[in-house]
Amino acid sequence: MREKSLHSRCLRYLWTVIAACAFCTTTAGTERNLLQKAATATRVRASIVCDRSWVPYPAYSDRTGWDAVTGKNKAELIARGERRLDFEWRIIRATDYLAFERSGNRKIMEVKYFDNTNALSDLLLAELAEGQGRFLDQIIDGVFYFCEMTSWAISAHQNMQLSGRALPDRNDPVIALFSSGTAALLAWTNHFLCEEFNRIDPIISTRIRHEIEDRILNLYMREDRFWWMAFRPVWAVNNWNPWCNSNVLQCFMLLEDDPNRLSEAVYRSMRSVDRFLNYIKSDGACEEGPGYWVVAAGKLFDYLQLLSWVTNGDVSVFGDRMIRNMGEYVVRSCIGDDWVVNFADASARNAGEAGLIYRYGRSVGSEEMIGFAALLNRQQNERLPDTKETHLLRQLEHIRCAGELSTVEPRMSDREFTWYPETQFCYMRSGRFFLAAKGGHNNESHNHNDIGSFILCTDNRPVLLDAGVGTYTRQTFSTDRYSIWSMQSDYHNLPCINGFSQRNGETYAAADVRINERRRTFSCDLAGAYPAEAGIRYWRRGYELTKKALVVTDDFMLDAPSDPNILHFMTWGDVNIAQPGRVWIATPAGQRAVLIYDASVFEPSLEIIPLDDPLFTRVWGDRLMRLSLRARKVTRQASYRVTIAIAGQE
Repeated sequence: MREKSLHSRCLRYLWTVIAACAFCTTTAGTERNLLQKAATATRVRASIVCDRSWVPYPAYSDRTGWDAVTGKNKAELIARGERRLDFEWRIIRATDYLAFERSGNRKIMEVKYFDNTNALSDLLLAELAEGQGRFLDQIIDGVFYFCEMTSWAISAHQNMQLSGRALPDRNDPVIALFSSGTAALLAWTNHFLCEEFNRIDPIISTRIRHEIEDRILNLYMREDRFWWMAFRPVWAVNNWNPWCNSNVLQCFMLLEDDPNRLSEAVYRSMRSVDRFLNYIKSDGACEEGPGYWVVAAGKLFDYLQLLSWVTNGDVSVFGDRMIRNMGEYVVRSCIGDDWVVNFADASARNAGEAGLIYRYGRSVGSEEMIGFAALLNRQQNERLPDTKETHLLRQLEHIRCAGELSTVEPRMSDREFTWYPETQFCYMRSGRFFLAAKGGHNNESHNHNDIGSFILCTDNRPVLLDAGVGTYTRQTFSTDRYSIWSMQSDYHNLPCINGFSQRNGETYAAADVRINERRRTFSCDLAGAYPAEAGIRYWRRGYELTKKALVVTDDFMLDAPSDPNILHFMTWGDVNIAQPGRVWIATPAGQRAVLIYDASVFEPSLEIIPLDDPLFTRVWGDRLMRLSLRARKVTRQASYRVTIAIAGQE
């Protein structure tokens, strides 16, 4: 009976992981092994820095040093800490964890958790800035709060336990995004304040080290079972890999005193991150979208920076072209005025972290990134980024580099055409228009069923859009993911063909993708993105961008047509379909456009999509509009043509 129970638990765990990774790419990738080629285990051992001399920040007692580092941000850092002096550490109840399992709600637990981590970050940075001990008691309370927690993983990640259940098991710790992030936060807290803690009571530092050792360091060295490590090739690789590895590496670098064990841990992390680099396409595009760039390529940068620090600069791949491509993607994906190309689980408004982009650009020698970072920094009034979850290293680095960044000349990229041949993203500008279109397949990381979809902007603001993604719930990363409306092809700028929508899975993919930079065109065959029962011989969706308009064409042949085809277009603001052959669009951002179609071929209709999720409403307001052009005839073969122009200039 016991054996059967254990078997059941293992199966449940396996299927939990498979479900969680169902939205990730499973392509084998290219075995580059960049890091292992850059340095052998022997070389890492010879280069390792084990005495913390790599730390680029002053000691806590160095008041002159911290005054120089914090500069004009000193007062703001202290003010943030002062707001936390009366902070009540929020108790996370067992039922808060269970809420995820019972209803799919992750926020009930997460809001409390991140309130606590953000408070500890603010208090630590305030104490470093001021150095008078005023925040120490509250910091110690926070440290002990976290040390007393059964688990540092959020409720949505507890299913990585062997039980697959939501309640944390102290005998089965898991290394996940925020458990490792909290460990890194505590490791930095101990690094800076260890002497102060010891004056008060040595048990504080001892307890921190014990908890991190037990929950993270020992577990990382002995276990291969966590899917993000990618040591078991049947599992996919995504942003979790560099994110978790960068957090774990910080812990080892700050706490491990044995140079042999430290070098073993560093090389083990290199082997793991190589799996991520092997999966990444060499064109550098982030298929998860620019919103995820900060925790994909951005976390890779964090990791590579740490790796360079701990090996005294001896192990570095910043000169590799793919690493640079990954960085520059975030610049190319910025449309302007904080609007970005938001394919997959990404928000349409998210220009990025100026400090991170600057440091990445500086490391890879990209003037494009450096100038863009300076532009962002100026647009953000050179303010400190908000405290966010467990990204303390980012905060420290932004503070350290803020003065340097403020002296850089701002510059927006002037590229008019960008093509990512492996990821099959295409960006183009012409006149007042910006167009982004995509091919790819429907099992990309954080995938939506959106093969062949596009985003159209005028004057850097969206007219025809990608809705993005709502608040994550249990459903988001389950087998029921594609029942969510925003994941479906019918709620992207795509056709419903012969009554069928696109399906999810790597086999559902674009074919015969063609681009022409001179003519500003992109096209692909969508047939493979739809199920076989749709009977699609071919369906070539094409885009041609001129200075006056975007022309959308659909040329197709069906085997056995039975239902009218429908062309869907997503927009926001006011839409008027009263005039046959003309759809007038007026967006809240001030865009005025007209969509021109053949009224003898299509009958238009509108659907109002009410929005109440804050991740949607803060971008689009309280509704979106879906324009549907329904074919008046069921036909085997035809060519459709739709033109979108600026109103009054058609």
